[in-house]
Amino acid sequence: MTTVLERTIDPERARGRGALSNVVGRYERQTRVLVDDGWSIAPEQRPSPAPSAHARATDDGWDDGWRDDDLSPPPLRTEVIRDATRTIIARNQSPDISFDRSINPYRGCEHGCIYCFARPTHAYLGMSPGIDFESRLFAKPNAAELLAKELSAPGYVPRTIAMGTNTDPYQPIEKKMRITRSILEVLREFRHPVGIVTKSPLILRDVDILSEMAGMGLAKAALSITTLDRKLARMMEPRAGTPSRRLQAIKGLSDAGIPTAVMFAPAIPALNDGEMEAVLRAATEMGARSAGYVLLRLPLEIKDLFREWLEGNVPDRAKHVMSLVRQMRGGKDYDSQWSTRMRGTGPYAEMLARRFHMAVKRFGLNQPRAPLDVTKFKRPPRPGEQLALL
Repeated sequence: MTTVLERTIDPERARGRGALSNVVGRYERQTRVLVDDGWSIAPEQRPSPAPSAHARATDDGWDDGWRDDDLSPPPLRTEVIRDATRTIIARNQSPDISFDRSINPYRGCEHGCIYCFARPTHAYLGMSPGIDFESRLFAKPNAAELLAKELSAPGYVPRTIAMGTNTDPYQPIEKKMRITRSILEVLREFRHPVGIVTKSPLILRDVDILSEMAGMGLAKAALSITTLDRKLARMMEPRAGTPSRRLQAIKGLSDAGIPTAVMFAPAIPALNDGEMEAVLRAATEMGARSAGYVLLRLPLEIKDLFREWLEGNVPDRAKHVMSLVRQMRGGKDYDSQWSTRMRGTGPYAEMLARRFHMAVKRFGLNQPRAPLDVTKFKRPPRPGEQLALL
């Protein structure tokens, strides 16, 4: 018999998150459903809050205001779990992306972007691609140590390492944990090229490392900007940097001599795709010299999470958005074909591609430039290691 658990989460607890529910992953045998057991007490019937001295303290020392005699649920907190990974460089053989290796300092992402194509990876951990993905995070505090070990392997051949291709390396917990910065310090030491994609202005904290690496042809960065509408950004990407701050990050990186791009990703039909040219123009004015775009992708659990989000936030456009998505995906919510998964097919997809290429030409973006330099790679001597004779 299938056990029925909570499928969605109390809206009050989910406030400030991207997903509206916590549906179980595809590997679970149980499903969840939120039910009213009849024991709810209306707000006006709840007892008055106790004095603040009786407030329950949380692990981080912040008083959440929840009291033992208050029957309303406590707010949902972000939980950080230590990841027990033994390797840090992930490999891929995908023919439609420009890198074959990447590093993800974190699993899950607190930015909470509803469209994030990495959400289904939480199912591998026995967790929900919904709110679990953005509130139960896995961190890799030994990432720098693992990276130095892997780069020191005798057979290692250097190629550009990508960061931010799955979850954001500059999500909020990075400010305290500094795992991404420790990785960059190792890459600088080994003279290893890196490309970073982020939504966070926190990347400016590491301008000292990135500018030094960029001066050697070893670093580039891209800011993902999906909209210039702060209200829409808040709904789609509740804990990511505002559009204006991302534009300022482009300027800060560019002024520091770091080759900087803008990613209009994802392009969502009838929701943000009309802003493509405006985003590229604004980024160009801030110093971006290249650009890219990716069509909305809805693999596995994301299609239901995204559809639920549409109905909850933009119900007047929900059916139209999904209709256009299917027009670009061969009548399906998603098509994972290598050659078309990033761009889609059909007249609407072709129109988006034409608009993008015309805008790139108009703003002078994507001019030829030298690739990141792999020839400077070197293995620094490790403690106790004998120096090579010249």
